[in-house]
Amino acid sequence: MVQLSQCIREIPDYPKAGILFRDITPLLADHAAFEAAVDAMAEPFLNEKIDVVAAAEARGFIFGTPLALRLGAGFAPVRKPGKLPYQVHSHSYDLEYGQDELQIHTDAFKPGQRVLIVDDLLATGGTVQACCKLIEMCGAEVVGCAFLIHLKALGGDAKLDGYRIESVLDYD
Repeated sequence: MVQLSQCIREIPDYPKAGILFRDITPLLADHAAFEAAVDAMAEPFLNEKIDVVAAAEARGFIFGTPLALRLGAGFAPVRKPGKLPYQVHSHSYDLEYGQDELQIHTDAFKPGQRVLIVDDLLATGGTVQACCKLIEMCGAEVVGCAFLIHLKALGGDAKLDGYRIESVLDYD
C-alpha cells in the first residue's frame, strides 16, 4: 500500500490551522492508483454476500459506485436533506460544532438485505454512524464499513463499535 499512500497529498493547516488535510484528488487522477484503491477496499468483502453498497455524498459516491460494481451489488445514495425525490428516512447527528442530517429513500433496501457502507475517510465517525442508523431503519443489515483512509487519532471507530471496519490506509 506504499504506492497508494504516495498518492495522498498532505496539506497542512487546511481547512484551518492545526489540521493536516489528506487530499485524495491525486489518487483519483491516477487510473492505476484509483483502481488499486477500489480493489483494496473491495478485497475484504469479496467472499461476503453484499446486496447493496451505501455511501454518503459526496466523496463516498466516488468509491461507493465502483465498489458496488466490483462486488456485484446495487448502490444506494445517502444524501443531505432535500436532495432525494421520494419518501425518506432521516437521521440527525451531532458534529463537533452543531448538527447535521442525512436521508435515504424509504425503499432503498429490502428487509434483510446485506449492506456495505463506503466512504473515503473515517474521522470522527458521525456520518457513517448516521448511515448505519438509516440502513437499520429500513430493516437491512450492515455487513461492514469500508474506507480508503482511517484517521485513527480522531476516534471514529468508537462510534462504530459493533460494526466491522476495514480501511486501506491508516494514519495515527
